[in-house]
Amino acid sequence: MSGFARAFGTFIVGALVYAPMQSVAQDPYPAKTIRLIVPFPPGAGTDNVARLIAQKMAEGLRQSVVIENRTGAGGAIGQAEAAKADPDGYTLLFVAGPFTTVAASQKNPGYDPQRGFAPVAPIAAGPLAFVVNASVPVSTMREFIALASREPGKLNYGSAGTGSINHLALELMKARTGVNIVHVPYRGIADATKDLLGGQIQAMTASIPATLPLLAERRIKVLAVTGGKRVPQLPGVPSWREEGVVDADVTNYWGIVAPVGVPAEVVAKLNREIQKILGEPEVRERLEREGAEVSDGSPDRLGQIIAHDLARWKKLVNDIGMALE
Repeated sequence: MSGFARAFGTFIVGALVYAPMQSVAQDPYPAKTIRLIVPFPPGAGTDNVARLIAQKMAEGLRQSVVIENRTGAGGAIGQAEAAKADPDGYTLLFVAGPFTTVAASQKNPGYDPQRGFAPVAPIAAGPLAFVVNASVPVSTMREFIALASREPGKLNYGSAGTGSINHLALELMKARTGVNIVHVPYRGIADATKDLLGGQIQAMTASIPATLPLLAERRIKVLAVTGGKRVPQLPGVPSWREEGVVDADVTNYWGIVAPVGVPAEVVAKLNREIQKILGEPEVRERLEREGAEVSDGSPDRLGQIIAHDLARWKKLVNDIGMALE
């Protein structure tokens, strides 16, 4: 065989070997299943919203999007796991308020919400409901504050755990009103709700959808919503601001982030897809039922939300001298 023939044969073999490798390298994203970590239990409000978005993403991207619930430590376990994942766009994290409240209130949460993640897209945001057991002798937020002022340390409030948004929201309310109500942390909001209904605690904050059936059964009273304005689901319930709790607006946000280092083109593609999803009437209606408003926007917009929320909660923790765990 001539030298030319041997060289040509080598070229052909090399081309055949290289071709599939080149094809794999150029496969458009996403070329395999996307994992969406949700650091909260199945069936919770945040999980329900995450599953809706994941389903729509799978349809639009024509690729499987699998929810993985990684619960514990107020969301810190799942958030820390996501931070350690490969930044290839195939592991994403669905975030909510505890993404920043836990980071602000823990010495070592296991992740950094700003340096450890790249924002992908905001989803929505909405207030919580401030509720009391039906036997508490008040009908308004102002009356609750007056009662707590007359009887300092006698009323208890529950939360989903130290550093949760339920916890820091009411610590913020205490700081603004000067009342003394006692924090009782639980392993999750479901346990806190059971004790609220049983009368072991008197107050807590909860998601809007979770309050509606309990309110209909008259097992609780909804005294206010924690945002700056009323919500359509509870039109007769005033905001904290209306009830004199000033500079204390609290909203729970939802968004999607990825481990830092994810390619910019992947972030851009995911953001475009999520913007399409948030424009669907079905999705907007579903989010409205959660008491939330769509927060469509760029990755930078979600980054701003996270930065603002983290700074605010860090300031509160510092101002009240809260011991970091």
